[in-house]
Amino acid sequence: MSDKENKLERLKNRLIKLHEKINNRVEDFQDQMQTKIEAKISKLKSNLSEDRSSNGDRETNSDDKDPTDETSSNSTDTQTDRLSIPSVIIDEPMNVDPKQICKEFLTVERNGVLYRRCVSTSNLAIDDDCSFYSSSESCLSRLSSSDERTSEIRPRAGSLPPGSKRNIPTPNNTCCELLEKIGNRFPRLMRKGDSIHRYLLKNTRLSDVNKRLKAQIWSSVVTIVLVEAKNLPAMDVETRSSDPYCKFRLGNEKYKSKVIWKTLHPSWLEQFDLHLYDDQEQILEVTVWDKDKQTKDDFLGRCAIDLSRLEREKTHNIWQELEDGNGQIFLLLTISGTTQSETITDLASYRENPRDIEIIERRYTWYRLNETTSGVGWLCVKVYGAKGLAAADLGGKSDPFCVLELGNSRLQTHTEYKTLTPNWMKIFTFTVKDISSILELTVYDEDHDHKVEFLGKLAVPLLNIRNGEKRWFALKDKKMRARAKGNYPQILLEMSVIWNPLKAAIRVVNPIEPKYMHQEAKFKRQLFIRNVMRLKAIIMWFLEFGKILQDCFEWESRLRSFIGLLAWLAFCYNYQMWMMPFLLLVFFTRNWLIYRLTGGNPLLIPVDDDDLQAEEDDEEEVDKEEKKSLKERLQAIQEVTQTVQNAIGYVASLGEAVKNLMNFTVPYLSYIAIVMLIGAMIVLYLIPLRYLLMAWGINKFTRKILRPHTIPNNEVLDLLSRVPDDETLLDIRELKPHAPNENRRDARKKHKAS
Repeated sequence: MSDKENKLERLKNRLIKLHEKINNRVEDFQDQMQTKIEAKISKLKSNLSEDRSSNGDRETNSDDKDPTDETSSNSTDTQTDRLSIPSVIIDEPMNVDPKQICKEFLTVERNGVLYRRCVSTSNLAIDDDCSFYSSSESCLSRLSSSDERTSEIRPRAGSLPPGSKRNIPTPNNTCCELLEKIGNRFPRLMRKGDSIHRYLLKNTRLSDVNKRLKAQIWSSVVTIVLVEAKNLPAMDVETRSSDPYCKFRLGNEKYKSKVIWKTLHPSWLEQFDLHLYDDQEQILEVTVWDKDKQTKDDFLGRCAIDLSRLEREKTHNIWQELEDGNGQIFLLLTISGTTQSETITDLASYRENPRDIEIIERRYTWYRLNETTSGVGWLCVKVYGAKGLAAADLGGKSDPFCVLELGNSRLQTHTEYKTLTPNWMKIFTFTVKDISSILELTVYDEDHDHKVEFLGKLAVPLLNIRNGEKRWFALKDKKMRARAKGNYPQILLEMSVIWNPLKAAIRVVNPIEPKYMHQEAKFKRQLFIRNVMRLKAIIMWFLEFGKILQDCFEWESRLRSFIGLLAWLAFCYNYQMWMMPFLLLVFFTRNWLIYRLTGGNPLLIPVDDDDLQAEEDDEEEVDKEEKKSLKERLQAIQEVTQTVQNAIGYVASLGEAVKNLMNFTVPYLSYIAIVMLIGAMIVLYLIPLRYLLMAWGINKFTRKILRPHTIPNNEVLDLLSRVPDDETLLDIRELKPHAPNENRRDARKKHKAS
């Protein structure tokens, strides 16, 4: 581990410790403030109870006084008592004196309870001129003289008289007044309470946001690959082209693609995820627009895709016609990552049916070549879980999920939150279109707003799968050369593949299906140097062979030169075309013996961390400090250099594919090459070369007429495109799950230091 990674690790540990200290301090502060507030509230309750007791004593004393004193006191407090109305009204039995009821109805009762009689209060009118503290006789006279009432609209019982405005206390006003009184009496407590309120409100909002972001309320993930569009209308009159881009909408989520300038057949090659919710409409809306710099963007067309009709856990190739416009749009759409239990991907509820396996095996029997199935086989992957993942969050945890990719098919598991040992327990199935494909598994950490962070990756060739074997696989870093960060991260898998060998052999000599999301590598000095070294190794192999011939020509060894001369003369005198495949078969035989004795290519042997090659990290952007004009001058040189880099990489890959085909790196492909060579040898032995050349010319000249839709191909190059080069072998090379020997690591560190 480099010094930079050590510093980052120490900084991360310090941040984690600081985060824990802050949480502990906040919890202590909250506990202290809670005890203080409870103490203050208890003290306030005691004070209020004392005030109530003192008020009760005053009332009892006032009852003992003379009625005349009561009348005088009532006359002074008339204005204040008018502002209060009783909060509770109950019925009183009929055997009570009506005069007493009238008196208690028109006056405010001490305990907040008002006794009333429904007969006397149903049509009671209260005038502003009438005193609330009038005598009981006048009140009784009002009740008894119902015939003398006017025909005016009178208020209903318990309502205020017309034209009067009274401040009616509400629960909110009462609470606010009580809090204001407490604050005025205890200003220090009020200030502390405000600060605590602001702190709790802020933390509550943050926790709600975090819960809303972390809570997995979506039911599935909709992965969309925007590939291309064709035959779009031309909106720019001058250039007779358009500047198209796409907008996607699923529920409340939106996505906008990049703009492809001046074309009617754009190719975006963009991949993004939208989330599907149970309570929303499952309609994906796609609109295509033409970008205008000065005016409003022009509408090119739209389409809608009903996701409820699409099969889950399967990648769909969709060509969709655009409505309200012209053209078609091509999408790869997958609905995966379901969070519901008891689904087709839930391994806990999965029960393997032997009859289904028999049906699949019968479908992909070697002699069944005319089946309607598009693929050559069937792949089943059981993803149990992982362990030892790196902590991507400050709390020392991660939110991992796993993505499985086979060609253009892409499926994923759900997200396990706050764990470094997720248990996904999912089962996925793929249709194998090419048996030489490589299954890629990538583990990501889900961040806020559904962004992801890389945790580890694994590449498994389908031909290396052992059916029904449940084992741990070590995860690699992004470059696929070293172990991923964490405590020896591993993933537990069980895979099975059933395929038709004859149908697969026919498929590997046909053009390979392009991977739409394969991006060309940008120019990097380290990558350029590595490709040059790869090409140099291939060239040196031919130079060594030429040196041997030169030694024979120079007679460095007389015996070897004499034998070589005799062999050359005999070969030229007796040469037939079938001898060329025969010589290649001799090389295959030699390498097959080496393969059987040594166990295969050494690049495929599992290695420890100490045996991995150390590579320099050249991802630092040094050119940021350069001037913009210098970048513009170097841009043309960079584009040319990028083309040269990729061409060198292709040539090196082709040469390494030939080498790996002959040394049985992939025995299945090597056996196919042997069968092809045997067939070529027999054909060349039985048929003269001149007839073969004539047949080849007729085939090439009449192909466009007889088969206009066929793709021109070279069977040899198509076969070599299936053979992995050395870079691919390094990608798929496994790491040993157990920890390496510490003594070897210490010895390697001392060796590096020396």
